[in-house]
Amino acid sequence: MATRKAPSWSDVKDKLADFDRAGLIGLVQDLYAASKENQAFLHSRFGLGDDVLKPYKATIDRWLWPDVFKNQDTSVAKAKKAIADYKKAVGQPRGLAELMVFFCERAAGFSNDVGLQDEGYFDALARMFAQALTIIGTLPEDRRPELLGRLDAVRRLGHNLGYGVGDDMDDLLVEHGFDGGQ
Repeated sequence: MATRKAPSWSDVKDKLADFDRAGLIGLVQDLYAASKENQAFLHSRFGLGDDVLKPYKATIDRWLWPDVFKNQDTSVAKAKKAIADYKKAVGQPRGLAELMVFFCERAAGFSNDVGLQDEGYFDALARMFAQALTIIGTLPEDRRPELLGRLDAVRRLGHNLGYGVGDDMDDLLVEHGFDGGQ
C-alpha cells in the first residue's frame, strides 16, 4: 500500500493557481470568518483599525497578567505567540519593539503584584528584555528613548523579583550599549 505524503505549501499554491479573483476573495473571507487570529492577521497586514497592536496586546495581557480570582493561569508560550503572529502579519520593528516592551512590563508587573516566584517565567522575561533591546537598537535614534525608559522601569522593578532578574537586566542594558540611567 502506497503512503501519501502530507500536503505542503506547494500543493496549496498549485490549487490556488486555479482560483479566479472572486474565488480568492471568497477563500480569504472564509479564513477571516474562521478565527479571531485570522482577523487580527488581516487587520494588521492591511493596516486596518485604529490600533493594529491591540489584539496582540490583549493576548499578551491575558497570558502574562491573568485574573487570579478566576483561577486563570499564565502562559509565556501563548504570550510569545502573539508577538510571533504580529511578526508574520506585519513585522514592523517599531510594532515588534512595542509588543516586546509591553510583554516585559506585564510579566514584571504581574510577578511583582502577586509575588510570583517562577524561575522559568523570569528566564522568559529576561530573554524578552534582551530581544526588546536588540530590536530597539535597530530603530531610529528618536524612537528609542520612550521604549528604553519603559524598559528601565521594568529593570528597576526586576530588582524586587529575586532570582537576580534585575541584575541580569542591568547586564543586558550594558551589553546592548544602553546604561539604563543607573
